Amino acid sequence: MARATGRTPAIPADRGRRLAEVILADSRRAGMGPGSRLPTERRLAADLGATRTTVRRALAVLEAEGHISREVGRGTFLRDARWADLNGQGGALDGDGPMTGTMAAAAGGDGASGSAEFAPADVMAIRRMLEPSAMRLVVAWATAADFQEMDRCLAGGEQAASYDEFELWDLALHRCIVGASHSPLLVRLYAVIGEARHGQSWGDLKRRSASRERQRQYRADHAELVAALRARDADRAVEAMRTHLARVSSHLFGDTG
Repeated sequence: MARATGRTPAIPADRGRRLAEVILADSRRAGMGPGSRLPTERRLAADLGATRTTVRRALAVLEAEGHISREVGRGTFLRDARWADLNGQGGALDGDGPMTGTMAAAAGGDGASGSAEFAPADVMAIRRMLEPSAMRLVVAWATAADFQEMDRCLAGGEQAASYDEFELWDLALHRCIVGASHSPLLVRLYAVIGEARHGQSWGDLKRRSASRERQRQYRADHAELVAALRARDADRAVEAMRTHLARVSSHLFGDTG
C-alpha cells in the first residue's frame, strides 16, 4: 500500500495513533473493504517510513477500535465498519467521526490533532455519573452481535502483554458497551470521554497508578459487568459499573466516595 505522493507524512507525538489514521485512510483510498488483507508490518513500515514498533502499535490501536482483525498465520484484515461505529469511532480516525468541531473545541482540541485535556478528576466524575445510568439502556437494547464484540474486547484485555495494550482494550470495551445502548447521542457524548482518555494528563495519572494486580481487578470487574449485561440484569449491571468506576477512581485519586 505505497503512498501515492511518495512522501511520508509527519507523525505527531502519539505516533501509533497518528499512524493508525494514515493506514486506515490509505486503505480506504485504495478501495479496500471488509475482508481485505492489509500489507505485512514490514511492508507497512517500508511504505510509510516508520519503524515496525510504531506500525505494531498502530495496528494494535486499529484492532482494539474494531477496524481490523489479526489472524495468526493468515494476516491482518479490515473489518466491517459497523464494529468501529459500535466502538464509538465511526470515521473518527479519518477526521469525520463523532467528535464534532464544537465538541473538539470544548475539549481543547481541533478534532484532527491533539487530545482533549480535561482534568482527570472531571473526566472520572462525569464517567461515574454517565456510565452506570447507561447500563439500563444496554440491557434493553444490546444484541447478540454486541455481546460478541464485548467478548472480543474482554479477550483482548486478557491477552494484553503491556500496560499500553491493556489500556487500548479497556477503552475499547467501555466504548463497545456504551455503543450497545444504540443511542447515537450517548455514543457521541462518550466520544468526548474517549478523547479525554487519550490526553496526556489522564495517561500520566493512569500509568502512575497501574500495576499487574490492579489490571487483574479490572479484568474481573469487566467480566462481571459483561455477565450482568448478558443476563439482562439491569440492577446488577448498574452496580457492577459503579463498583468498577469506584475502584478506578480510588486507584487514581485515593478516594473512596
